[in-house]
Amino acid sequence: MALDRRGFAKSLSGVLGAVLAGGPTRASAQAPPPAAAAPATGRLAPTRVTRIRLFYPQNYDRNGPQAFPQSNMVVLVDTDAGITGIGQGGSPDTVRNVGRSVIGRNAFDTEMIWQGAFMDGFYSPGKERLHALGAIDLALWDIKAKALGAPLYQLFGGKAREHIELYATSGLPQGIVPPAEAATLTLKERAERTMAAGYRVFRVDSDILPNPGGPAGARRGPAQGAIFDSRSHIRLIAEAAAQMREGVGPDGNWMIDLHQKFDFHEAVEVCRLLEPHRPFIVEDPLREEQFRTQLPKLRLMTSVPLAPGEEWGTRADFSPLVEHRDIDFARVSLPNVGGITEMLKIMAVCDTHRVGIVPHFTGPIATTGHMHTMMAFPGQVLMEYNQGERPVPYLPEFLECRNGKVWPNDRPGIGLTVDERQLVFVEAVTEGAPGASQKRLDGSLSHW
Repeated sequence: MALDRRGFAKSLSGVLGAVLAGGPTRASAQAPPPAAAAPATGRLAPTRVTRIRLFYPQNYDRNGPQAFPQSNMVVLVDTDAGITGIGQGGSPDTVRNVGRSVIGRNAFDTEMIWQGAFMDGFYSPGKERLHALGAIDLALWDIKAKALGAPLYQLFGGKAREHIELYATSGLPQGIVPPAEAATLTLKERAERTMAAGYRVFRVDSDILPNPGGPAGARRGPAQGAIFDSRSHIRLIAEAAAQMREGVGPDGNWMIDLHQKFDFHEAVEVCRLLEPHRPFIVEDPLREEQFRTQLPKLRLMTSVPLAPGEEWGTRADFSPLVEHRDIDFARVSLPNVGGITEMLKIMAVCDTHRVGIVPHFTGPIATTGHMHTMMAFPGQVLMEYNQGERPVPYLPEFLECRNGKVWPNDRPGIGLTVDERQLVFVEAVTEGAPGASQKRLDGSLSHW
């Protein structure tokens, strides 16, 4: 039976998509009967990566403070089968550097590509190249799921929940209350409104101020260069915590991001003062350079749930703290950890030791990757999400957010479509290059 790659992908999406999704998919109407397609369903035919295209959203500040940490650069990975994968993250130079290990490879060999890209450079990737690798890896997984005609989460074991619970960086999510009214609300009232809108947690950061009789808010003015009196602010955080607990009620939830602002002795004092007010999590209580040495000590000195890691990377960073249960939630995010391939391994480690996951906010495409991975994670999950129910101009199909929750869909792949007319083309990567990694006798890759 002769099938070209394009025909193979179409037939395969109908057969395997129906099996994986438990029902018909978009492609099933065009697919031949299962019996006719059976000889072709043994494996995915090689699908080579031919090009990686990079785009900026309109009005994107490529030199802005968020250009890397939550990069919105769109990465489209094209294949010779006509399937294009959608990813997000990195910068033009880092994607170009990592992309040389991807062009010409079989897009379905996600693990081999990841290992090669990680080891092909003279140095293993730091945070910048890991971000780019994560963007490409997300696109490769999108290609694989599209070829199978299945939503991405079904490749990870299917649904472990029906929705993802959310919180907003701003505490009170945008769109819940008109801006003019929001500016007049007290901290207690903002927490109340957030709970009423269906969000799981009301969030503040370490600049929060108590305000029993005035508008809610933290520091006024720019953050850069501001003076932060850590000793004085410990008392203010404790007062604000009491107001937030009153606002969310006895069974509601609030959290605080300490943003690595406190040294160890201060973090101990803050966490102990927060204990009576039962925060859902205390995020990044210490500097990340001291996580491995000081978080285990802090864990023994406070009962508040600890959630470090929004600026961290691979499972090598998280696994010792997870395995010793020094943390309660891991703040792992896409594409920062290196993509879906690495995220799945972190999920397995966290599940083994019953540590929850709270992904940090990221670009809208990468956020969709959060939905798919967290749908399949059986442990506790909370997701930082700032888009609300507002559309994304360059994504005609996006996530469904309602009642303070994100809901899955059955569209193939990551379930997005991209309107390239709403994007600014940056460049295309079309040339691969052999890397420095080597193969062992058993076929596994090794550093040079």
